[in-house]
Amino acid sequence: MTTTYLITGANRGIGLEMSRQILESGDRLYAVCRNPETATGLNKFVQESNGRGQIFKSDAYDEIALANIANAIVGGIDVLVCNAGVMSARGGLSDAENNVASVSEVLMTNTAGPFFAARAFHKNLKLSSAPRICIISSYMGSQQHQGASAYFYRASKAGANNIMVTLANELKSDGITVASFHPGWVKTEMGGSGADITPQVSASGLIQQFQGLKIANTGAFLNYDGKSLPL
Repeated sequence: MTTTYLITGANRGIGLEMSRQILESGDRLYAVCRNPETATGLNKFVQESNGRGQIFKSDAYDEIALANIANAIVGGIDVLVCNAGVMSARGGLSDAENNVASVSEVLMTNTAGPFFAARAFHKNLKLSSAPRICIISSYMGSQQHQGASAYFYRASKAGANNIMVTLANELKSDGITVASFHPGWVKTEMGGSGADITPQVSASGLIQQFQGLKIANTGAFLNYDGKSLPL
């Protein structure tokens, strides 16, 4: 049976690779990104999908644009993947990039973004027989992860995990499963060339976890390989 996905931040990194694998598998994809006109790879995958893919323009936290996308989608969404994410300052107290503008962008994208996406697409998810919200978080947001840098990226992902738990509590009565995921340390523009795994490995593992999610898993924080992680 065909699964319908919506992915935010679908134009690069893990989001782009998930988009490719989803379309190649024969499933349907609504891909959301900030600048579709420059998303060369994503446009190529969608053009080759025989009508199973569609691209929409929106920031992760643009309430109006997200609501318009939800209204434009005919039918349900089975899996909402809140993947859009940014990292600005990687340093500590002295890092000049820790400023109001960059902090606001990180928190709005990484923490508020999943909330606004869940609210916008709630009605579409309720049309599915097995609706799931999958938030791409990071183990850097876990209280068990020891670090002394990237303050607001860590805080934003801890916040995303808290948003996930709260959504899981509120939406359980709707039968909507909500979980967050650590994608691994991935060789992307954000992760760098020295990271542990490729986008292909991360995306494949994540999609496998999305497919297996049940309501009994709601509120979980999972690694891309299915291992349970501490919040």
